[in-house]
Amino acid sequence: MPTAEKPAAQPDGGRANNELFRKITQGPGIVSLLGVIVALVIGGLLVAVTDKKVIETSSYIFARPSDFFSQLWRAGTESYVALFNGSIYNSARGFSPFLETLTVSTPLICAGLGVALAFRAGMFNIGAQGQIIIGATMAGYVGFAWHLPLVLHLLLVIIFGLLGGALWGGLVGLLKARTGAHEVILTIMFNYVALYLLDFLMNTTAFRRPGETNPISPILDANATFPAMPGSRLHLGFVMAIGLTVLVAWMLKRSTLGFEFRAVGHNPQAARTAGVNVARTTMLAMAFAGALAGAAGVAQVAGTEKVLTAGVAGSLGFDAITVALLGRSTPWGTFFAGLLFGAFRAGAVNMQISTGTPIDIVLVVQSLIVLFIAAPPLVKSIFGMNPKRRARVAETTKAGAK
Repeated sequence: MPTAEKPAAQPDGGRANNELFRKITQGPGIVSLLGVIVALVIGGLLVAVTDKKVIETSSYIFARPSDFFSQLWRAGTESYVALFNGSIYNSARGFSPFLETLTVSTPLICAGLGVALAFRAGMFNIGAQGQIIIGATMAGYVGFAWHLPLVLHLLLVIIFGLLGGALWGGLVGLLKARTGAHEVILTIMFNYVALYLLDFLMNTTAFRRPGETNPISPILDANATFPAMPGSRLHLGFVMAIGLTVLVAWMLKRSTLGFEFRAVGHNPQAARTAGVNVARTTMLAMAFAGALAGAAGVAQVAGTEKVLTAGVAGSLGFDAITVALLGRSTPWGTFFAGLLFGAFRAGAVNMQISTGTPIDIVLVVQSLIVLFIAAPPLVKSIFGMNPKRRARVAETTKAGAK
């Protein structure tokens, strides 16, 4: 009897190419990008369904559906065009909005690196807010209380800001290493301590500006602030953020200390068996993470604000968690995530002014991004990237063909 011919085996090169293509298209970077796109689409729909003209045309959607869908498209696109014009480029201001995006992104990148580094060492650093506050407090005091030459003064502002954050983070690491206390509880409590400590200091004569009743410090000496680009708020702190990103990337990949951070993050018991001092590594990881968050405080007080106030940190420490998650705790991923969130922040005001879109929509989009980034299987399911699901579909199709 004639036997059915077996299908020709796929060459090894073809299988390798398919495997490479699958790894590229389903890698963490692509999944993160798709998660951002889904969040933007949902955010656009939320903007559209709250638009007055969309609501009006929805009353006769079945009679003239084209009116409804055209208004739906208009409302969504107008909001994102306004966001682009406020964060990247517009014809009236050129690339000035992009410079503002870089300015807003600077502290987000620094603080995000602090959270990401702790993640890589197996710890959840919710204390970036407190570390920013302490870093900004020490940097700000050196900036307005001391009077030194340009290079020396700015250098000391940066050093003391980093030391302040490192001290605040290192204390958490020390307590965790010595007592076994969980870093989440410790960092939350340290956030409150830092916040109320700054409130107290801002009402003392050493920190409050003479003649002021509001809690605001004297203006920092010109020698203690980052030089800014003429015509914009972009300052040299952005270069510091780039340098810190390069440093963290090198440390994690090339240095012994970075290897120990990653080893403890993957498996503390195995790292201890291999001879790594887990307690020391834990303390150093939190100290380095705190120093990076302290750099965000330096960027705020010596770059953007030029003064120290009780609200100098804003919500940067909590936004940094989102930035680190979006960047998947990698240095360059965190860098570009900081740029994205900086663009959202910089463009949100223009979006509200130009289209009347509530600024809270930007916060909704950011929250959706976190949701999709934190759940890669959800994104893969939306785009049919789940290999098990594809295998089941293929089996069902093959069975139906028979």
